[in-house]
Amino acid sequence: MSRPIEDYGFIGDTRTSALVSRDGSIDWMCLPDFDSPACFAALLGTSDNGHWQIAPVEPCVRMHRAYRPGTLVLETDFETATGCVRLIDCMVMDSPHRRLLRIVSHVALINTARNLATGEHPPTSRRG
Repeated sequence: MSRPIEDYGFIGDTRTSALVSRDGSIDWMCLPDFDSPACFAALLGTSDNGHWQIAPVEPCVRMHRAYRPGTLVLETDFETATGCVRLIDCMVMDSPHRRLLRIVSHVALINTARNLATGEHPPTSRRG
């Protein structure tokens, strides 16, 4: 699994934290506190050490990520040939329980439909 540390984004709630890779995988997280055992530790070995990945099934043609200004809310946009999906990762501050939030929303959707009789791609549209 071995990725450079600069490929990770950091999210946290002042009591614990997680490292999120460019491909939407949480590869390091200790719960409930910083000094607790890791529940996701793929950063130290393979995915067998535990990870949680949310990513498109299709190959990604472009990826962009950034923090919302002044926060540790990490937004990752995955663009594929058929659309763009946003993954938002953060931890809830000031909660008595540790809460990791992973929100998935579509940003843009590009549709194609295959006509099985002719193999052509007629133009289609869909609201999502």
